[in-house]
Amino acid sequence: MVNLTRIYTRTGDEGETRLANSAVVPKTDARLEACGGVDEANCVIGLALAAGVPDDVAAVLAIVQNELFDVGADLTTPGGSNVSAEAVTRLETWCDQFNADLPVMRSFVLPGGTPGAAQLHVARTVVRRAERAAWAAADEVGLTSEGAIAGMTGLNPIALVYLNRLSDLLFILARHVNR
Repeated sequence: MVNLTRIYTRTGDEGETRLANSAVVPKTDARLEACGGVDEANCVIGLALAAGVPDDVAAVLAIVQNELFDVGADLTTPGGSNVSAEAVTRLETWCDQFNADLPVMRSFVLPGGTPGAAQLHVARTVVRRAERAAWAAADEVGLTSEGAIAGMTGLNPIALVYLNRLSDLLFILARHVNR
């Protein structure tokens, strides 16, 4: 359990911050940009929940929001391994489950519809941006399967796959909510 007794620390006032392993990096570090994108995605998913989605979708999104904290931890922890292949499999299972009763797509889908579905479309695009930022970070520090680059252990590749699959799920959930 995390206890936050004081929110401000003043440690970032000079344009630097610490990764989870206490390594000091500039606030412009690509890993922080990716983590910020994941944080933004989590917030937009919260907006979708506040806008109103069916209970089955809300239950899925509650799990996803917690898992996004694990993704963020992996992006800021050199060699992190919080996100598992099982989490990706769970996303794929939900994709199949929620897509099963949707009509076949014969054209592109315009984002919109209900407020909840529209917010899910926004969340999808934010997750895609976070994924691109995570790949940019991986270009700089590598992936854990590649070992160390510039003395740092790389990113968990499963976290990047998770983001890719999550954007697919959010698209399907938006269609489900609009149905």
